[in-house]
Amino acid sequence: MGLLAFKDAVHLVARTGLGAEWAAVKQLEGRTQQAAVAWVLHPAASALKPVPRLTPWLKLEPMRLNDMKSRNSAWSISQREGKLLQAWWVEQMLTTRTPFVERMTLFWHNHFTSSIQKTLQPSLLYQQNLLLRRHAVGNFAELLRGMARDPAMLVYLDGYQNTKEQPNENFARELLELFTIGRGHYRESDVKAAAKAFTGWGVDNDTGKFIIRADQHVAGQSTFLGKTGDFSGDDILNILLAHPRTAERLVDKIWLAFVSNRPDPAVTSVWAQQLRGSGYDIQKLLETVFNSEPFWALHNRGTVVKSPVELVIGTARMLSYPRESTEEMLNLCRLLGQELFDPPNVKGWTGGEYWISTQTLLVRNAYLAKLSRGNLDDSVASPLKLPRVPDEQLIEWLLPVKPLKPLPVTPGARRLVRALLLDPAFQVS
Repeated sequence: MGLLAFKDAVHLVARTGLGAEWAAVKQLEGRTQQAAVAWVLHPAASALKPVPRLTPWLKLEPMRLNDMKSRNSAWSISQREGKLLQAWWVEQMLTTRTPFVERMTLFWHNHFTSSIQKTLQPSLLYQQNLLLRRHAVGNFAELLRGMARDPAMLVYLDGYQNTKEQPNENFARELLELFTIGRGHYRESDVKAAAKAFTGWGVDNDTGKFIIRADQHVAGQSTFLGKTGDFSGDDILNILLAHPRTAERLVDKIWLAFVSNRPDPAVTSVWAQQLRGSGYDIQKLLETVFNSEPFWALHNRGTVVKSPVELVIGTARMLSYPRESTEEMLNLCRLLGQELFDPPNVKGWTGGEYWISTQTLLVRNAYLAKLSRGNLDDSVASPLKLPRVPDEQLIEWLLPVKPLKPLPVTPGARRLVRALLLDPAFQVS
C-alpha cells in the first residue's frame, strides 16, 4: 500500500479511535501506511479529567465487614460514587485527544474484569483504571504482574481471602482460565498449586494497598503445569507467560477487537510467537497488526460490530449534533449491554455479534434517530456542521461498506447523513 486514500484513513481511525472523526481522518489521509500507524501508536499526551471525590478504602471496608446497617450504608456509598466514576470515564472518552488510549484501556478493562457491585470500592477501581492506562500500549507481562497485585482485583476475585487457614482458588482459577492459557490447558491440580503460591497476597486493612503477609503463605513443593518447586505467585506468573497459549489467546483477542470476527490461525500463530519473543511488547504487536494485510483487507471491513461505547460516544465525537447528557449516555450504554466498571461477570462482555439483538438494535436505532432528528433542509441553520464534500465521500466517511438501504432521493447532506446513520452498515466498522 502506498499513500493512504481517504477510505483507508477512515478505516484506520474507525478501528483505533472512538468514531471516525473527520479531523483525524484528514490528518492521516495521504500519509504512508507506516507513518499513519505510528501516528496512532504514539499519540501526544492528553490530560485526564479530575476524578470525583471518592471514599477511601479505610472508610468503606469496615462497614462492609461489620453489621447489616453498615453494609447497607457501604453499598449506598459505592453505588453513588460508582455512578460518578462511570460518568468520569464517559466524559474522558468524549473529550480526550487520545481516543486510542481510551480504547485500549477499555480493552484491558474487559480482559481483567472487576466490578463496582462485587468490590464496593470505586476508589480501588479508579486506581485499577490508572494501572490499565499506564500499560495500555505497554508490556503485557508487566500488566499481568500489576493486576495480580491490584487491590480491586484481589477484592473482586477474593484473592485477599487466600490465606493459610482459608485457601481461596478464585483468583488462581480465573488467572488460568481467562487471563492467560485458557480452558483445556490446565488441571484442577494446577489451580490448587497456583492458589497455594498466592497465599498471603492481600490488601492492607488500613491503607487498601497491596501487601504480602508472609505468615499466611503456604510454603512447600508443588507441581504446576509440569514444573515442580516451592513456587511464589511471581513464579506462577512467569510460568504462564512462558506458555505459548498465553500469547496465542491474547493475539486472538486483539484480532477480534481490531481485524475481524474470525481469527486466521495461520497469521495469529506467527503474531503470538513474535509477541512472546518481544517479551510481550503490546505496542510492537499492534504495529504488526495495523501494518498487516488482514487489517487492511477489504473483505475484513465492516466485520467488527461497534460496541455500545463506540456507537454512543463515537457518534457523538464524529458529528456535531447536540449531545445527550452524560447520565443519558451512561443509561444508553447500560441498555445496550455495556456498563463501565460493571461487566456482567468475570468473563467480561462477549462482544462481537452478541452486541446485537432484536432489543438492542431497536435501542441503537432509536438513539441514532433521536440524535439526527430536526430540519433536514441544508438551507436552514443547524448545529450539525458537515464537511463540504461530495456525497460519495460522506458515504465513505460514515460507512465501512456500501449502504444496505436505498439512499434518499431528495438531495441534501443532512438528509443523507441521517439515512447513513440509520443504515445497518453504520453498526459495524
